[in-house]
Amino acid sequence: MTPADVIILCSLMTRTLCVAPQMPDFKTGEKIINGPFWHEVFTEVYEDTEDEMSTTTSEPLPFFEDDPSTNNVTAQLGSRVHLHCRVHDLGDKTISWVRRRGEEIHLLSFGRHTYSADSRYSLAFEQPNNWRLLIQYVSERDEGFYECQISTHPPLVRRVYLVVVVPKVEIVDERGKPLQDKFYKEGSIIELRCVVSEVPEPSRQVNWKHGNRLLNYDTKRGGVSVKTETLPNGALSRLYIANANRQDSGNYTCSLADFAATAVSVHVLRGENPLAMQRGGVSNVTHSLRALLISYIS
Repeated sequence: MTPADVIILCSLMTRTLCVAPQMPDFKTGEKIINGPFWHEVFTEVYEDTEDEMSTTTSEPLPFFEDDPSTNNVTAQLGSRVHLHCRVHDLGDKTISWVRRRGEEIHLLSFGRHTYSADSRYSLAFEQPNNWRLLIQYVSERDEGFYECQISTHPPLVRRVYLVVVVPKVEIVDERGKPLQDKFYKEGSIIELRCVVSEVPEPSRQVNWKHGNRLLNYDTKRGGVSVKTETLPNGALSRLYIANANRQDSGNYTCSLADFAATAVSVHVLRGENPLAMQRGGVSNVTHSLRALLISYIS
């Protein structure tokens, strides 16, 4: 076999690049080295990558579809709100919602099952891939962080912060100052203004009551009118009562549904100047107390 044949045979058997055999030098008296001495230059390893790729398929990882800008959600006190969690390529993984309060973690849902003892929480899955958490009758204590988790290793987490807005309701005078008492002369028109603010969505659900009687749709008394207009973050509602009489005195309440309310005491006076009554209210009380004290001493 020639050296060239040996090289070819070596390459075929070991996939090792070989060089031609070199016969060692020998001298008289030294042992003759029978056979070639091989020097390996390098070994090149070939892998059947194409075969492996054709037989092995990697499973796609799940990912969240929702934009990070939706990680903050605002809800009005007493309303219902959905926290969204859209997941692609979920595969055999499971979705869970948890509530995080500092170091405490409370499981709310796992898969399509709700695990919270609070019945206001529930999973409201929406096709095709929205694992929504529903919170009904939102309260101030619901504000905080919520996490939608995918059961990968490690888990994939989407955090949502819920902000609960408490509406502000005020009955104000002509200058926009809050009122506690309002005086009217008998036969005049009662006009009360109620400003609702801190409302995420415009609302017309403003109710007026005199005592326990709802005035918005009152037809029994007559001359009662309620006009409400929406504002960018709330509403302005006006109550008008024509030809005021003594029976119209009492507490008037302005409320936004059942979420927030405020009240004012209305006094309808007969034959007296309301402004003079308001200015002299303190002096009249002081005079009465002084007379009572004198009579007690004597």
